[in-house]
Amino acid sequence: MTDTNDAWYGPDRATFGDRVAAAREAANMTQKDLAKRLGIKLSTLESWEADTSEPRANRLSMMAGLLNVSMMWLLNGDGEGVDAPEDETEMPEGLDEILADIREARETFRKSAAHMGRLEKRLRTLMQDANQ
Repeated sequence: MTDTNDAWYGPDRATFGDRVAAAREAANMTQKDLAKRLGIKLSTLESWEADTSEPRANRLSMMAGLLNVSMMWLLNGDGEGVDAPEDETEMPEGLDEILADIREARETFRKSAAHMGRLEKRLRTLMQDANQ
């Protein structure tokens, strides 16, 4: 375990899903094993590791305990987590910039999806009101 702010799995390199997958692998669990122990569907865990959704606080706490890492480490890379991979290879120039662009695009997509959901809800409400 590591307790450094500049860990390989820190916020500048890894996403929440990356940290979940790394901690799960360090605990020698398959996705199916962890999903079963958390009482969730495999597809739910897959979406967490793919960074397309995030767990609620109760599942996050439970997962941190099962994986023997801190909740803060899962969320942002700070605190008790897993060590960096041993075979550190030199990152190609520009990789950090591309990863930052991907994270930004993912966040933009998440916000757009949430906005779309709110618009759909408003549309359903208007349609229901018009039919009454």
